Amino acid sequence: MSTVKKAVVRLGFKTGEYVVYPSHGVGQITAIEEQEVAGFKLELFVVSFQKDKMTLRVPTAKAASVGLRKLADAEAVAKALTTLTGRARVKRTMWSRRAQEYEAKINSGDLVAIAEVVRDLYRSEAQPEQSYSERQLYEAALDRMTREIAVVDDVTETEALKKIEAQLAKSPRRASKAEAEAADAELEGDNDDIQEEAA
Repeated sequence: MSTVKKAVVRLGFKTGEYVVYPSHGVGQITAIEEQEVAGFKLELFVVSFQKDKMTLRVPTAKAASVGLRKLADAEAVAKALTTLTGRARVKRTMWSRRAQEYEAKINSGDLVAIAEVVRDLYRSEAQPEQSYSERQLYEAALDRMTREIAVVDDVTETEALKKIEAQLAKSPRRASKAEAEAADAELEGDNDDIQEEAA
């Protein structure tokens, strides 16, 4: 008997294929299996996330509603890389609100939205240090983007990261340290006002 497994296809997804699960990034469909839950037969995509040593079982009927998608095509990757060279858009809102927006973009699974987070939180050597939470979000977005581009372009993650960094280097010069500090001071002033109102 042959040991070669035939790829099973459901809803356009097949076993062995790499996919993107919004809140976890790139995974691979290792199987499509049936399980009985409370007397009902449930068909599930088994998605393995090698790097996180994690496996998810996603009901095939819910694949669309949870946002499971195929890898970005070459055009989407090019658009995401172009996004990195744009000017950073940093809203003048409190960090906690911006952090939530960045997290929502990262977990959207949308490669261009993730690229926007990478662009907005990127710091060159000459720029002020990032806070711990900024760094965490930046690295999460960078990791998601790197993994997907590596699989799409069939290169190592290191090569994909170099490609991303090369694009970031082309972006317009970020605000000078003095401007950045002035903006931070302005934000802190806003926070003081808010605290006074709350008192």
